[in-house]
Amino acid sequence: MSLLEALNWRYAVKKMNGQPVDQNKVDQIIEATRLAPTSSGLQPFRVIEVTNPELKKTLLAHSFNQAQVVDCSHLLVFAAWDNYTEDRINDVFTLTHQERGTPPESTADYQKMLISNYVPRPESVNFEHAARQAYIGFGMAVAQAALLKVDATPMEGFDNAKYDEVLGLNEIGLKSVTILPIGTRDESGDWLVNLKKVRTPLSEFLIEKK
Repeated sequence: MSLLEALNWRYAVKKMNGQPVDQNKVDQIIEATRLAPTSSGLQPFRVIEVTNPELKKTLLAHSFNQAQVVDCSHLLVFAAWDNYTEDRINDVFTLTHQERGTPPESTADYQKMLISNYVPRPESVNFEHAARQAYIGFGMAVAQAALLKVDATPMEGFDNAKYDEVLGLNEIGLKSVTILPIGTRDESGDWLVNLKKVRTPLSEFLIEKK
């Protein structure tokens, strides 16, 4: 199945049946997220994989009671860095040099530039920037799930602060951004399953400047 075929197949599942999704497929979805491009390669977000039924029930109360949170096989929570710090930026480049076998001085000027531009900014500005990077990975996850014919429901309808509290994200410098329940559609109970996909016509969506 091509990517376009997969994107036409997928939809935001409204009701899941609780069936487990093969862990290998979930791992591929997470790996696609990990491989997503990010600004300066900083990867300023993480993915929390929730499978514990009791934990999902707790999160349901902070998700406007959207049943996909508990009926899914895996709940992926995308959480961005709460701020850019000198240590976080330096850690990324330390790993890069370890993996590539390159000398630290080869990126010293670029690191200094990033630190001088990012670190002084307000925390809210840096979090918003990191959150936008998380959304790139989020899109990759949605696409990979579709390619694997795994159902998913992209969701922003949840209480971010409560999720952060329940999952202990504040303690590790993260703030939840969006969530992705992964599971199997309940075709008998999902009102959206057979409805036509509707998108803005290409003639309106694409603005050409020739």
